[in-house]
Amino acid sequence: MSTLSEAPPAPAPPAPEAASPRRRRRLTPYWLLLPGMLWLLVFFALPMVYQASTSVQTGSLEEGYEVTWHFATYWDALSAYWPQFLRSVAYAASATVLCLLLGYPLAHLIAFRAGRWRNLIMILVIAPFFTSFLIRTLAWKTILADGGPVVGLLNTLHVLDVTAWLGWTSGDRVLATPLAVVCGLTYNFLPFMILPLYTSLERIDGRLHEAAGDLYARPATVFRRVTLPLSMPGVVAGTLLTFIPATGDYVNASLLGSVDTGMIGNVIQSQFLRVLDYPTAAALSFLLMAAILAMVTFYIRRSGTEELV
Repeated sequence: MSTLSEAPPAPAPPAPEAASPRRRRRLTPYWLLLPGMLWLLVFFALPMVYQASTSVQTGSLEEGYEVTWHFATYWDALSAYWPQFLRSVAYAASATVLCLLLGYPLAHLIAFRAGRWRNLIMILVIAPFFTSFLIRTLAWKTILADGGPVVGLLNTLHVLDVTAWLGWTSGDRVLATPLAVVCGLTYNFLPFMILPLYTSLERIDGRLHEAAGDLYARPATVFRRVTLPLSMPGVVAGTLLTFIPATGDYVNASLLGSVDTGMIGNVIQSQFLRVLDYPTAAALSFLLMAAILAMVTFYIRRSGTEELV
């Protein structure tokens, strides 16, 4: 009885050899993340810190710059170039809406109706990426050339009369107008809208459409109650991937626009490379980043979804 009542012996501590592999397994994910974290630190965080310090400096290129915490540079830059800020947001928003109107039907076609032609259509969607961004933009100078077939067709349909009344074109001319810049932005960023939309639409279970049809829902009702809500992550992702780079773009405005259609990206480029006013350029960059961040945060919260894929 005394032998049975004795407490069982305490388990022996694990051997160091057994604990070491378990510890290494726990640390493996962090070691895998280390290269990416170092990349972000060296090529993103450090340049951001450098630009932040540049934005509060005073001086000149000849005399040198010194950090004097001159935050008035932000206000001076905003008060001088607020029209370019508003113009950039207007052009980017217009291009985003056009990309959504053009991209959603095409993504819907690829996801549900393309059949064996799906891969071919997807190749055609991403085909612009096979050439340079600059070449694609320069091609639009030929497409929208004065007296060309596109401008002639728009004149025949009296479209230019409407766009001229809205202030998007000037008479019979399309180049060097806001319409040309928006067309270039729409073309260059359209694939960024189609690909997330297609991914989101492809994930929709086709049996949901069949169930809605069995309940005598019309096609418009099926789209409004089933397809569109389930594709909202793709809509959100596509609009963000289009709007954010389009707001800071300067190539389209430089090649297809004029001085009156300059965007904030053109101002930043000019301040960095021509005027050589580095504090103002850095301040404009941070103001643009803050404005985009505020708009994106508000948009994501209002869209009702934070799932971006």
